[in-house]
Amino acid sequence: MEKLKIKEAVVVEGRDDTIAVKKAAEALTIETHGFGIKKETWKLIEKAYENQGIIIFTDPDYSGEEIRRKLTDKFPEAKQAFLTRSEAIKKGDVGIENAKPEAIAEALRKAHCTAFCGEKIFTEEDLYKAGLSGRTDSKEKRGKLGMLLGIGGGNGRAFLNKLNSFGITEKEFEAALKKID
Repeated sequence: MEKLKIKEAVVVEGRDDTIAVKKAAEALTIETHGFGIKKETWKLIEKAYENQGIIIFTDPDYSGEEIRRKLTDKFPEAKQAFLTRSEAIKKGDVGIENAKPEAIAEALRKAHCTAFCGEKIFTEEDLYKAGLSGRTDSKEKRGKLGMLLGIGGGNGRAFLNKLNSFGITEKEFEAALKKID
C-alpha cells in the first residue's frame, strides 16, 4: 500500500494513534493527549487549522466523541475522519491504533483530505546550517525557534516536517532565527 501524502494536519488522541496514522499516511499529526488539551496544543491546532486545515480523527468511543465535539466547537470547518468500532477494535480495546493502515487511509480519503503536492522548502541541510541539528544545543535551539514560529519543537525530522507542513516561509524562518541567535 502506498502511503497517502496529505496537506492537512491530523488531530488524534495520542502517540499510538500517531504511529498508526503514520503507517497509512505522510501527514503532520497533533496529539490532544485526552480531554485536558493544553494551551500550547490548542495554539498548535489553531495554527494548523488556519494554515493547512485539520482533520479530526478520534477513537470511535465515548471519550473520542467528546474530544471530537470540543475540537469541532472550536474549529467548525475541520474535516472529519471516522472509523467504525469494528475497524478499530482489538482484544476489547477500541482505538485508531488498532486499525489496519488500509482502514485508516480509507477514513482519511473519505474525509476528503487534500493531496500534498507542494515542494518542501526546508531540508535537513538547512537545519544543520542553522544549528538546528547535529550540535549539542540543537534541541534547545529548535525548541526556542519552534516557540517563536508557533509550531513547537521536536526532533530534527519532526521539526523539518512542521516547518514544511505549516508553510513557514524562509523570511519567517530567518527572522525568528535571528531573534534566538
